[in-house]
Amino acid sequence: MLFDSIQNAVSRRSALGGLIGLGAAAGMAPAFAAQASANPNVRPLDIMDPRDNLYGFAKLWGTIGPKAVKSGYYGVQYAIVGSKRAMPVFGYYGFGNNRNIIQPDGSVKVLGKECGYFTDLATGEIIDYWDNPWTGERVEVFPFLNDRWRGTLGLEQKVFKVGDGETVNNDMGKGASAKGAPFRLPWNRVGDQYLLGWDYAHEYTNPVTPEGWPKASSGVRANPSEHFVVFTPTDEIDDRSLPSARFHAGFTRQGPWWPWMKMGQSGVQGVLMGRMFSYKITGTVDDIPKVVLKRIERDRPDLLEEPTDGPDEGVRGTLEAYAEDVPPETPGYVSALAKQRQKTLEDAKK
Repeated sequence: MLFDSIQNAVSRRSALGGLIGLGAAAGMAPAFAAQASANPNVRPLDIMDPRDNLYGFAKLWGTIGPKAVKSGYYGVQYAIVGSKRAMPVFGYYGFGNNRNIIQPDGSVKVLGKECGYFTDLATGEIIDYWDNPWTGERVEVFPFLNDRWRGTLGLEQKVFKVGDGETVNNDMGKGASAKGAPFRLPWNRVGDQYLLGWDYAHEYTNPVTPEGWPKASSGVRANPSEHFVVFTPTDEIDDRSLPSARFHAGFTRQGPWWPWMKMGQSGVQGVLMGRMFSYKITGTVDDIPKVVLKRIERDRPDLLEEPTDGPDEGVRGTLEAYAEDVPPETPGYVSALAKQRQKTLEDAKK
């Protein structure tokens, strides 16, 4: 595995003459040593130190500065049914608005807002309705708009708790055994770039239940996953005077049918796979796909405002948002999320 290979290489750096350029300055290749001497603020990441891992990731994915930065993504989602070829069905466009706070212990508080819209493949315009080719039904599209994304990355490997499931990020087959391990990411330094993988794969009880939403639900369980291959300049990550570093990434998402597609009673078993660009180049609204920026400025300009601090919110994806915001199809049905929300309100009054 990549991380294990890098770790072994770091332990052998004296024998290799420090050619991989990772870790302490004593093991740097001559070009990196020259860079460090030219700029006293440059100190290459120590990939074995969880604090340096968190520092690098916080700069890459957002900023550690006082103001949030913007990032964007866009691409195509494909439907895969049985052994048939993947069929492009719609575009998937969105952005993030993120700021990270490094805590005294080295952990990182993540503050953000995000959104995801679906677009017509021919025109590139955002769609509000979609003609389902399998059912023949015209359905209303449900965009994902999240005005609060708050979480914490600590010195131990991150465990994402989603519903009744838990996922260790970048577990690389280790699963539960990765819990409690130091927070380290598979940084790989090649030339003037750090290459980095970021993966998570969830499995949990679908909040859009077949009992409450028989047409919208894709089934009892849900298993979305997202996968990034990230490229970021070494001189921006390593320069400790910079609050943020540019990145560009390949972004793949796989998961069940979106609930708004109304595939629950279609009898069509399949998955969605998305291929997207993800990037933070200017850190401004210029990074937001223009079609998304136009819609956000019209409907939700608050998503462009600074994210606010507060308690961790946990993971809230499209499935959770749909179950919270779209009334059940079954009359009288009360979802588990609705019950939990009611209990939270009652507890707050006590």
